[in-house]
Amino acid sequence: MAIDYGDAHTGIAVSDPTGLLAGFTVTVDAYRPEDAVERIAALAKEHGAEELVLGHPINMDGTLGPRSEKARAMKVLLEERTGLPVVLWDERRTTIDAHWILMNSGKDARKRKKTVDAVAASLILEGYLTYKKSHPRG
Repeated sequence: MAIDYGDAHTGIAVSDPTGLLAGFTVTVDAYRPEDAVERIAALAKEHGAEELVLGHPINMDGTLGPRSEKARAMKVLLEERTGLPVVLWDERRTTIDAHWILMNSGKDARKRKKTVDAVAASLILEGYLTYKKSHPRG
């Protein structure tokens, strides 16, 4: 399960049972990190998640900023609440790419705003699943 964490809206994407494709997506609206964690934990349990992939906002020049600190704090909260491993995944450009995908699919700005976080989570998940497929543990 992938998470595109935001201050007000958090995108969630869950892979199919084979772990090859991003399937179910949803946007969680929560302004407090603790509320977001509770909703994410419930979704993880509902969908049988075995691992969480949390978007890690790294600056384009590779440096870490305040958004990175928030993601690392969220990682700790998620690990404590769910007991699942949480992988930080470089999410550079995912939101930009999500806006582009939605714009090119004909979504107007209002509709894009409602779904962009879920699409960004799907992009995070697909990137991670592709990486795992090409770097099997063994």
